[in-house]
Amino acid sequence: MTRFLLGRLLGLAAVLFLTSIVVFGAVHLAPGDPVTFLLHGRPATPETVAALRAEHHLDDPLAVQYGKWLGGVLTGDLGRSAQYHQDVTALLGSRLPGTALLVGYAALLVAALGVGAGILAALRPGLLDRAVLIGTGVATATPSFVTAIVLVSFFSVQLGWFPGPGGGAADGLGARLHQLTLPALALALTFAGLLARVTRSAMLDELGREHVEVARARGVAARTVVRRHVLRNALGPVVTVGGTMLAGLLISTSIVETAFDVPGLGSLLVQSVTAQDFAVVQAVTLLSVAAFVLVNLAVDLLAPLIDPRLSPGEGSS
Repeated sequence: MTRFLLGRLLGLAAVLFLTSIVVFGAVHLAPGDPVTFLLHGRPATPETVAALRAEHHLDDPLAVQYGKWLGGVLTGDLGRSAQYHQDVTALLGSRLPGTALLVGYAALLVAALGVGAGILAALRPGLLDRAVLIGTGVATATPSFVTAIVLVSFFSVQLGWFPGPGGGAADGLGARLHQLTLPALALALTFAGLLARVTRSAMLDELGREHVEVARARGVAARTVVRRHVLRNALGPVVTVGGTMLAGLLISTSIVETAFDVPGLGSLLVQSVTAQDFAVVQAVTLLSVAAFVLVNLAVDLLAPLIDPRLSPGEGSS
């Protein structure tokens, strides 16, 4: 297990290093001169342009710029936002809580709706199973921004149950969760549909196994069979796929946060790409990749605890 963990940590470091090269290179190879944005359309003398390029190290070779940027990242200095005129670290710190609350809320909805619907579909074949398959098919095929429009039209405009986009500041966790309910639903429904289908498939696979038939033949209660012999074994693939979906939620926040005017990292990324605010784009992208690989590492460590068959040494023994 120690060797497995060490290998995964080294792999994580390699992925982050390679990603930092790709992120830095992609941003600097994008069309457009950052000096043009820094000037905000104002006329400037050649001396002013030269001073701006020197201040932001734009005349240095790309490798030198990368080395300076990476050194800053490793010491917690992510640069300065040209759009907001403040340190990127502080800017991300002010936006991170909103995104973390939204993703956490959406993850709970994905787990509750996805696993619950999958279990019901597997245990109730027939009309309920077909209804779940149709519902999850629609949820999976519908883009998040379309889901956002439908949710706002019905629950905000028609019923008035939840605030619409830009609902203003909310005090207290309860009021904040009420405000984030529609964004969390818009973010969660697609992933919940996928997780429901994975859960249903894993449950059906376990229900058909020999040891389940033997338990039933011995007169073990149906609830006990499902809890001990079916659900426990089915949770392995469900947790693995669910962890990947959690990472996907982080990536998908840009669409939902923009649609609902939520001040988080996703909407910040969209605004920064539009404004060519390179320092912010690099920081948010690298942070998203780091969160993605950390979530996958957590899933790799958690899965063997739920299902010992997924232990790293199990396959080689």
